[in-house]
Amino acid sequence: MVADTPDWDLPPIALSVRQPSAWAIIHGGKVIENRSLGSIRAGKMDCRRIAIHAAVGLTEKEYRWSLHKFLEAGVTCPRPADLPRSAIIGSVDVVDIVSQSDSPWFSSQPGNHGLVLENPMPCDPIPAKGTLGYFWWEASGALAEPKPWMHAYGAPNKDDQTLSLFDDLKPGFKSPPVKPWGED
Repeated sequence: MVADTPDWDLPPIALSVRQPSAWAIIHGGKVIENRSLGSIRAGKMDCRRIAIHAAVGLTEKEYRWSLHKFLEAGVTCPRPADLPRSAIIGSVDVVDIVSQSDSPWFSSQPGNHGLVLENPMPCDPIPAKGTLGYFWWEASGALAEPKPWMHAYGAPNKDDQTLSLFDDLKPGFKSPPVKPWGED
């Protein structure tokens, strides 16, 4: 990927978001990032331009649930092994904080609020450590290596050595995956 924003143009403040939601904010039209009001206050989140940090954590259950939700919104995200983690991946404007929204990206879970996002700009992944809330980021470390399940995800026989006959086929679900963290 070629950087659309020079590194020096990135905001010094970042928000860490788990993949694949971080990817969706920058590349998939995700216009709301859900947070509790408590985490918004504790993280000193307000309206400004911020860098988006792709967090290091990602489980297969989280990926499956997110993939299903993204497909409902008409978005197909990359395979898990292709998602950078532990890196700044772009920037976005936080233009509002809302308690209600008709957006398919807004979670109706009680107590949820959403950061309303506009003007995403990708950059080449810059390795960086993340933390909760808004934080001052600096380049450090290395990108997180994909876990074995990430290479095998969606591959025939659950390995990355067997070629698929249907690479262009969109993922499908017999039944919706269970949300790995609470009810929606």
